[in-house]
Amino acid sequence: MTSSQRAALVRRPSSKLAEGLITHIDRQPVDVDLAARQWEGYVSAMQSAGWKTVEVEPAEDCPDSVFVEDSVVMFGGLAVISRPGADERKPETAGTTAALQGLGYRTVEISGDGTLDGGDVLKIDNRVFVGRGGRTNAEGVRQLRAHLEPLGARVTAVPLTKALHLKSAVTALPDGTVIGYDPVVDDPAFFPMYLSMPEEPGAHVVDLGEGRLLISAGAPRSAALIEDLGYTVVPVDISEFEKMEGCVTCLSVRLRSAP
Repeated sequence: MTSSQRAALVRRPSSKLAEGLITHIDRQPVDVDLAARQWEGYVSAMQSAGWKTVEVEPAEDCPDSVFVEDSVVMFGGLAVISRPGADERKPETAGTTAALQGLGYRTVEISGDGTLDGGDVLKIDNRVFVGRGGRTNAEGVRQLRAHLEPLGARVTAVPLTKALHLKSAVTALPDGTVIGYDPVVDDPAFFPMYLSMPEEPGAHVVDLGEGRLLISAGAPRSAALIEDLGYTVVPVDISEFEKMEGCVTCLSVRLRSAP
């Protein structure tokens, strides 16, 4: 991959998706066939925006494996392979490691007593916010800091008690404004600029470049608010993944620097 190309890792959903873990919501029936179609629509939206999608080998025995974001944290050309806080998810990282090494990225790992889910990591330029909560522990934060600070990152741990992952509560607009759904944000004061969204799915966006933002179709009021700020929103229906505490960020890992 050259520096001019944009690529993203994705992973097909397991047929066992409905058996995945949930922590902060009630379990609902999941239509696995519909989820597969929604995943195809998500991938198509990324491709239409100019992103090459690279499929990580499916992990049929890992119900949550479609949420590929949790398996790695990218910082420039470095891939920090996570160590998921849920034991059931630890096998997911092998496929991500193989895919990234195959693309030529340098990989390091969270190890030992450290736990880290990629969904707990929000990057805004060189600022890296890490949700310290149920899936990511203090040792995981310490190891991530040790890997990233030599590369110029500023790593800040953020308390997390109301959502599965930090990026289940907040993400960021391209200008650095953090957007969140207040009922699941522990303390907005941690972020230099913060804007409240009227719907929980509206707190999740994926920056596709050129002012385009991928957002859940389940957040029309938030989408209108973001469009009023001068962005173009690209809505995608991910309702079946939202039943499993997923959001638009969980389903891909953007690779914006050459290895």
